[in-house]
Amino acid sequence: MPRLGRILPIALIATISAVVLVTSSLASAFVAWQVSGISSNDVLMVRAYPSATSRILVGYPDGVMLSMTGRCTGDVRLDELQSLPASQQRAIVRGLWCEAWLDPYGTGEFRNGWVFGRYIRPA
Repeated sequence: MPRLGRILPIALIATISAVVLVTSSLASAFVAWQVSGISSNDVLMVRAYPSATSRILVGYPDGVMLSMTGRCTGDVRLDELQSLPASQQRAIVRGLWCEAWLDPYGTGEFRNGWVFGRYIRPA
């Protein structure tokens, strides 16, 4: 039992350290983009997975600001594109799915979703 008493605090410290590292790396990846190119009678569908047939989580009208995680299909990172002109950033993600961080029900329970790059632009 004394050995367990020494192991538990070490395991707790390791777990806390891992959570802090993961949280820090995720927080720095968020990039602001905006819903763009959606007609006034339509919305951008945010989907559960990067596919047009995936379940719809929520829809956003043109102009809504999105918190993007920075990750897109094709191993594209939005944060690595920030030094490029906005038109070039849009051209790169046009045919990709990009991951957004959202609260689809306004409950404070955030989750990830995917938007098609054709309908977003750098904010």
